[in-house]
Amino acid sequence: MSSSGSRGVRREYGRTYVVRPKGRHQATIVWLHGLGDNGASWSQLLDNLPLPNIKWICPTAPTRPVAAFGGFPCTAWFDVEDTSVDGRDDIEGLDASAAHVANLLSSEPSDVRLGIGGFSMGAATALHSAACYAHGRFSNGATYPITLSAVIGLSGWLPCSRTLRTKMESSQIALRRAAALPILLSHGRADEVVTYRNAERSAEFLRTSGFLYLNLKTYNGLGHYTIPEEMDDVAKWLSAGLGLDRSRG
Repeated sequence: MSSSGSRGVRREYGRTYVVRPKGRHQATIVWLHGLGDNGASWSQLLDNLPLPNIKWICPTAPTRPVAAFGGFPCTAWFDVEDTSVDGRDDIEGLDASAAHVANLLSSEPSDVRLGIGGFSMGAATALHSAACYAHGRFSNGATYPITLSAVIGLSGWLPCSRTLRTKMESSQIALRRAAALPILLSHGRADEVVTYRNAERSAEFLRTSGFLYLNLKTYNGLGHYTIPEEMDDVAKWLSAGLGLDRSRG
């Protein structure tokens, strides 16, 4: 178990669950759970998707006091008070989790495409990772070490939204990377935890910052959870976007 230093505190990560590819290994995706959850439940769900060429890595976040719960400790990728694009950003926590994810992907074979996905605050961490990748650096200035080919955010929001455009416009390379990175945002219109308006505003912030390869899929009547239809759409999007084998071989 590795640890991250947010606010000068070393935090232990929980167990990481790995789903091995059943066919030829073409892509590796780190999938990040939501607040108070762990990697186990998502690893089972992802294992059932018709994507035999993907290796899934499902880490478990450190346990930390969470402001949204009045300081009560639970598994969280960063501290959060308000699950929206307008909330205060725990930049240290976001950077630490994005670095942990990049580290998990850094030892994958060079011919394998890399991606990050997540649900709720896991989606927020995935989108923060997308911004760090395009910018070439974490918020703290450290170099972002890997190349991303896909980012997925279910029922999430874009953190650090107010500074994203300035960051992207600081370099032509950042804008080129942003424009070429496929991003899928999925959100339920009946989400009562991270409201649907957050999905619209996140997509808007991303597009105006140069992330043009972005798809926002909406689901009527869907709350803050996932359904088979949504996961089927994720599988189709990944298969097409990453050019995965159709067969199991």
